[in-house]
Amino acid sequence: MRGYLGIDVGSVSTNLVLLSEDLQVLGKVYRRTQGDPIRAVQRGLEELLEALGDGEEPDVLGVGATGSARKLTGVVAGADVVKNEITAHAVAALHVVPEARTVLEIGGQDSKLILLREGVVTDFAMNTVCAAGTGSFLDHQATRLGIPIEEFGDYALRSERGARIAGRCGVFAESDMIHKQQVGYRTEDIVFGLCESLVRNYLNNLAKGKNVEPPVVFQGGVAANRGMIRAFGEALGCEVAVPEFHDVMGAVGSALLAEEHARGLERRGMPATTSFKGFEASAIEYSTSSFHCKGCANNCEIVQVKAHGEVLARWGGRCGKWETEGEAATYGPEPVLAME
Repeated sequence: MRGYLGIDVGSVSTNLVLLSEDLQVLGKVYRRTQGDPIRAVQRGLEELLEALGDGEEPDVLGVGATGSARKLTGVVAGADVVKNEITAHAVAALHVVPEARTVLEIGGQDSKLILLREGVVTDFAMNTVCAAGTGSFLDHQATRLGIPIEEFGDYALRSERGARIAGRCGVFAESDMIHKQQVGYRTEDIVFGLCESLVRNYLNNLAKGKNVEPPVVFQGGVAANRGMIRAFGEALGCEVAVPEFHDVMGAVGSALLAEEHARGLERRGMPATTSFKGFEASAIEYSTSSFHCKGCANNCEIVQVKAHGEVLARWGGRCGKWETEGEAATYGPEPVLAME
């Protein structure tokens, strides 16, 4: 078995995907990050091997990393390509719907809007101040209502008319839902009303002033919620496409970028080698620490990763002084650590 590995590590979930050489999903893992991205990647590699199920390690031809912990992931796994989430999600959406012009992405704690024209990202937006409408907020509301999150969307589909819920802020939305319960609204109408309010919040904030045009692709963990699909479809007045592997599209995009990188090397007559550290990377003991650079007034916080006492990589400075992998330790004495 041969293929390309994509890894997407966010604050809530860590996703891994192995794509075949003809870019089909051979196996995937979706797991909680639990505040420990290094261990999440290592456990994810072990679980991916189990998910592939044939007892043999696949021949990994290239690795891509994305997500908020993409740099750390790149060091732990040995990634050939490290790209931001906007790029990874756009590439994955275009792979499924080549004519896509709008990508709605809602994950565990953030939301993104990506506008595409002729296959190129022309604009994007991310939520920065409130997690209302993201997966963690919906999880919390489902738990509070006593509904399994897997059934949350089904409740919304049974509603004929959603209750009007204030959705511009998570605190207001929750208090408004409680009020609607107290005055006797049906649970189905409250649930769909919440979906409608979260879609209004998304479109009034992330999409404000932007041209949201079909074809529209909806991805991320929240795309499993059929109530949110219905609410987006009704608000936008068009069909909303949800990819089969909507929950791991960041990882799919990373794997596609790794494949593109390998093909690029081949086109230039260079060997398409990979820096992948192998599935045994799950057994390596890594440690992270940080320090503040005193080289100038910026006082940048530099993060470093070590294994077996050796610095593998550093990043975080504005000037790039510490970020030359393998040469970082040549810059003066070991700095005073701010966090171990």
